[in-house]
Amino acid sequence: MTPLRQRFIDELRRLNRAPRTIETYTRVLARIARHFNLSPDLLTAEQIRELILLLIDQGLSWSLFNQVSCALRFLFVNVCQRPDIVPHIPFAKKPRKLPVILSPDEVRRLLDAVPDPRWQTLCRTLYACGLRLSEGLHLRLADIDSPRGLLWVRHGKGGKDRAVPLCDRLLGYLREHWRRQRPSDYLFPNAHGLPCHPTVVQRLLQRARVLAGLTRPATAHTLRHCYATHLLEAGTDLHTLQRLLGHSNLSTTLRYVHLRSERLPSVQSPLELLDDASGTAGTATNAASGRHCA
Repeated sequence: MTPLRQRFIDELRRLNRAPRTIETYTRVLARIARHFNLSPDLLTAEQIRELILLLIDQGLSWSLFNQVSCALRFLFVNVCQRPDIVPHIPFAKKPRKLPVILSPDEVRRLLDAVPDPRWQTLCRTLYACGLRLSEGLHLRLADIDSPRGLLWVRHGKGGKDRAVPLCDRLLGYLREHWRRQRPSDYLFPNAHGLPCHPTVVQRLLQRARVLAGLTRPATAHTLRHCYATHLLEAGTDLHTLQRLLGHSNLSTTLRYVHLRSERLPSVQSPLELLDDASGTAGTATNAASGRHCA
């Protein structure tokens, strides 16, 4: 390991960045170093500009683009003390796309189609508690608080803990899972007793989507979106939903308001209002004409 990489990792750890963030930023800088065949701390503003244009030409998603930007900004500000480079490292604009929301029946079909009972239980847990996939994979036996009807989510996004309601039906599924698998620590471990890789679950969900006959995209995070939207449609208030999802900002939770469907069918199209107005006007004209003829 080069001295620069070690300083970079140490600084990330000092500022309490998550292990996944450290891994991602380090991988990004390694790729940049290979591309230029140069240590990243020696990059010039012109080379940064060249890199940004290359990423744009490659059509990189906004999230991956911003990973590169964040890694470079951290390097030049916190490690190299070269803040003059930062203005040359832009962020990508996040597209304002609404997520896909499945109906309750579609969610049931998707969950029933997951082929392995172990991962079916995990997917039911993701939907029942609104968990991120990484949160579900890191659940431990000790996180199940059955006497109080709670499931504890430890070290969620931003390193925050939270509790979510644990319904009786999910508790039954988890007990059946324990009787089958007998996990000793993590609820859904791999062969080595550690949290399974997320790719395994995502691939199984894609197979389940096909088996369930769903044409719209469906991922593990889709289950979290469905959880939030279905709770809003059932009458859950926004502040409660914010706490259940672990959002720091209410504005993040507010986007689910736009996904509720219970009021949309009752909204009358302006085109129908035009037709109604035209029909009323025609009726009035005919009535007046009739009076005139009479």
